[in-house]
Amino acid sequence: MKMAILTGGGDVPGLNPAIKAAVNRITDSGIEMVGIRRGWAGLLYYNPDKKEPQTDWVRPLTRQDVRTIDRSGGTYLHSSRTNPGKVRENKLPDFLKGKYAFSPNGIADCTDHVLRVLDHLEIGALLAIGGDDTLSYALRLHQEKFPVVGIPKTMDNDVFGTDYCIGFSTAVSRSIAFINDLRTPTGSHERIAVVELFGRNSGETALIAGYLGDADRIVIPEVPFDPERLAALVMEDKRRNPSNYAIVAVSEGATLTGGRIFEAGPEDAYGHRKLGGIGQATGEALKELTGEEIINQTLGYLMRSGPPDSLDRMVAFSYANIAADMALRGETGRMVALHEGIYTTVPLDLIGTGVRRVDVEQLYDAETYRAKVAHLVGKPMFLY
Repeated sequence: MKMAILTGGGDVPGLNPAIKAAVNRITDSGIEMVGIRRGWAGLLYYNPDKKEPQTDWVRPLTRQDVRTIDRSGGTYLHSSRTNPGKVRENKLPDFLKGKYAFSPNGIADCTDHVLRVLDHLEIGALLAIGGDDTLSYALRLHQEKFPVVGIPKTMDNDVFGTDYCIGFSTAVSRSIAFINDLRTPTGSHERIAVVELFGRNSGETALIAGYLGDADRIVIPEVPFDPERLAALVMEDKRRNPSNYAIVAVSEGATLTGGRIFEAGPEDAYGHRKLGGIGQATGEALKELTGEEIINQTLGYLMRSGPPDSLDRMVAFSYANIAADMALRGETGRMVALHEGIYTTVPLDLIGTGVRRVDVEQLYDAETYRAKVAHLVGKPMFLY
């Protein structure tokens, strides 16, 4: 029997510590460990009829292989946004062409091939590290009776069923540092800075980063904002500041009142288009309404770059060890989680039963575009 591990979707700091912990725990138990490279693409593009090794897609993992990987960010196994259950014709491997019929919208379900590959590789259980998209396909494999354990990661912290996802703390820490660094040019030139942060359709990363970084105003997807009101508030902030500047934090999924979400490009394998551009649009609106010079800064991938902080290391090691132990005991079809600071597990199918968004009533003032904490006592460390 072998076990496998993969990372899917966007990379975050903490993935490598999780890979290392899982490999060490499982191989120390006498079980061979296999790394699936490039997320679900590794299983889609692996050809079980080939005789030679296909280390571009699958490779063995030993304690020696992972000895130092926890010291860096990203993912040692690489990643992709691949969904074998929804493969477009131009993404189908050459060796599978002619074997699948495509739906009217050009989609093929290659799950039977994935199951064949897992059987060919003699994989007895799989640890899948990812966000709600990656884990949704892990759930599909569980529904096909294949043993899977999920580990939630995403800097957006929006996987339903857990209070915490690997990568969130580091993304917030990075964002606070960049917001504070931007005070130098913004204050020197007496301008307004608009900082756009990743977060997809959840404003949690922007809200917590803006709250802890003391941004003057914070705009989140859960509450469309009125640019005229925002402009008036920001000008008050600027006048009150002895250095005559102000900073606005904007989540990439935010919208103007009656406006649209700023997204571009084709849909990916999970139906998402690339978000981004609301920061620039907000800056342009503020410049037109106030006449002030604007500094527009998109943090983007800087938020998920570099090594993990201590909290993400702790959660990554803990999640991976719990998941490895579950797989060794045959307790699959579940996801590791944190609930109010306590490690636990939940059914994998829970991730598709709801969405995780900012509790506006408790944590956000929709009139002033600022964070608020109605009742801090009794709340967990990250307020969620």
